[in-house]
Amino acid sequence: MAVVQRSEFALALNQIASERGVDASVVLETMKGAILAAFRKDNVVADEDLEKYSVELNENTGETKILQEGKDVTPPGFGRIAAQTAKQVLLQKIREKEKDAIISEYSKRIGTVVNGMILRFMGPNMVLDIGKAEAIMETSDRIPNEQYFLNKKIPVYIREIDEERREIMVSRTHIGLIEGLLRREVPEVSSGSVVIKKTVREPGNRAKIAVYSEQSGIDPVGSCVGQKGVRIQAVIDALDGIERIDVIQWNADPAKFIANALSPAKDLKVEVDENEKKARVLAPQSELPLVIGRDGQNVRLASKLTEYIIEVEPEASPAKASASAEATVDKAGEPKEAPVSETGEDSEKSAKSVISEKPEIQTAGESEKPAATESAPKVKKSRKTKAQKEDSEQAKSE
Repeated sequence: MAVVQRSEFALALNQIASERGVDASVVLETMKGAILAAFRKDNVVADEDLEKYSVELNENTGETKILQEGKDVTPPGFGRIAAQTAKQVLLQKIREKEKDAIISEYSKRIGTVVNGMILRFMGPNMVLDIGKAEAIMETSDRIPNEQYFLNKKIPVYIREIDEERREIMVSRTHIGLIEGLLRREVPEVSSGSVVIKKTVREPGNRAKIAVYSEQSGIDPVGSCVGQKGVRIQAVIDALDGIERIDVIQWNADPAKFIANALSPAKDLKVEVDENEKKARVLAPQSELPLVIGRDGQNVRLASKLTEYIIEVEPEASPAKASASAEATVDKAGEPKEAPVSETGEDSEKSAKSVISEKPEIQTAGESEKPAATESAPKVKKSRKTKAQKEDSEQAKSE
């Protein structure tokens, strides 16, 4: 059996095809097209006559011929030009094939979190190195109050593949970033024993995550937070430490879920109208700032998380309710309306004036009691003193 020795051209052709993941026949066809394009450029061949020409390329030796209807019309010295042109087109085609392979690989990773490093700024966009490829982050995908600089390493969420521009688009503002980071840090989430029901966030400020577990003995919130908060702190650090994350216990009961969603506020009373998708929340005065949050952020995120319109009202304290009840009883023991200010508003001042009248209020039957007797001794003492004065003056006159 004869051994076929391959030339340097054949070896190089197969090596390139193997390394780049491109079939050798594709490389040869690409080279033929490049050589024909170079011949046309140098010999001014009309479009209608181009189909009469073909290229013969020996895949073992690399020898090239230009044929016109089967006749060899290769110009003298054309081999060097053909080789140079073929090299350029070949490299371009290889890069395109490589990019196709990369795009195909990352298309399967859409919706996952990868580590990236900022390579350069390209107008309003950023270019990041994400391993085998470069990705684009647009302005809308940046966290507004986060600092970005060259060589900074940040985890990013693969949002989509732009087929038209053939680019991988990544994001730092997508809710999938927090969920992906939580899967990284919490084994219970990655294994599925703890389920992320829903996530809402205002990037760079605050986020709320509703978690749930059907397995007994597993605390979904505790699993996500970790001992001394180490797990959730790792997620916050990946977000540059500027975004607060609330982990919420999901509950099938809307009232309980809404109360949980308004965490860290406590002692809330929730009334739910499931038809209107509205909830009325009564909160103690001391908990109101926590319920509402800065600029209404806490109640706004809770509303998005639970998908209920939440109305918050202050709950009257027992002391005030008792004082109000006592102040609105008249002397006959009958309830009366609280005094109203001239503007028609039940101001605190009016309420205080009602409470201040309490010592003068008498119940029925008290008006028939005799007046206080403490003044009687005082009157007698006053008359006795006057009689003594008269006796003294009469003694002097005598």
